[in-house]
Amino acid sequence: MISKPYHPASGAPAASGRIDPRLPVLIPGSRCVVLAPMEDVSDSPFRQMCREQGADVVYTEFISSEAIIRDSDASKHKMAFEESERPLGIQIFGGREEAMHGAAKIAEASNPDLVDINFGCPVYKVVKKNAGSACLRDIGMMERMAGTVVDATSLPVTVKTRLGWDDNTIRIREVALMLQSAGVKALTVHARTRSQGYKGEARWEYFKYLKDTPGLHIPLIANGDITTPEHARHLFEESGVDGIMIGRAAIGNPWIFRDIHHYLDTGELLPAPTIEERMQMCARQLRASVEHHGERFGVIMMKKHYGNYIKGIRNGKYLRMEIMEKERMEDILELLLNFREEPETRIAV
Repeated sequence: MISKPYHPASGAPAASGRIDPRLPVLIPGSRCVVLAPMEDVSDSPFRQMCREQGADVVYTEFISSEAIIRDSDASKHKMAFEESERPLGIQIFGGREEAMHGAAKIAEASNPDLVDINFGCPVYKVVKKNAGSACLRDIGMMERMAGTVVDATSLPVTVKTRLGWDDNTIRIREVALMLQSAGVKALTVHARTRSQGYKGEARWEYFKYLKDTPGLHIPLIANGDITTPEHARHLFEESGVDGIMIGRAAIGNPWIFRDIHHYLDTGELLPAPTIEERMQMCARQLRASVEHHGERFGVIMMKKHYGNYIKGIRNGKYLRMEIMEKERMEDILELLLNFREEPETRIAV
């Protein structure tokens, strides 16, 4: 199954309080498969690749509300998107209500389909500004922040968060009901606490626990350690979540969205892409990255993707080492497109 690009009937955003039926992330039981917002990864070229391969909704990298209200060039660049990426959400984060209010209004002016609030980022540079997962230490602040963003925009507002700050402060049911009352239309939960970072296993048992919450009716999107079609089916069948969000497993592997949809629809696993298909897709993304960012930054942005595109290739580490030393797009393309293996050789995903 390949999702077709979303084209709204008009350029106007959805009316306040209404759920646009074309946005699967807002529909209970839609079983949508969503691309996660990832810093220095989920840029416009990568989002386009993932949409083509079946991602039902994509999100921008998270963007500082302070940078948005200062009209920084970097924030404007991160909010830029192509029509083929729809449905798309712009994700914002911050520690001040006034900045989040202003950022939501500016984000709406870019005419995305959703505005998402990041209440889950665990990194210190974000947390020290009382943003991201820092909000999990103050549920009242989280409620005010969510309400501020909902009031600022006529677009649907979604939230991405974690289970809690640490094991002693897991109040995710309370948080979910509070966000629903504040007007949030869908909730994504990364099934780790902030103190876990990205270590240990995601605690999927919390998804069923959340879905069984009395009075909770907004869609729940599961995130964390979903790396295979089998994982996706397990979560849908065992926990009853409405959608799943794919993060690191999509890096260098945009086919994962196609593979998950096919497996959910048919119960069959598709063969992994051939080495040639991987090299061609990687080259295509590199060209798009350079076109979008300029050569210097476009080449840099691709560095997080090469490892997975090349994963499993015999002597692939040497190819990757050569690529990482290059600064010009044409030099990298020459390495990618001239690489050859046996025609039927396939990479284990």
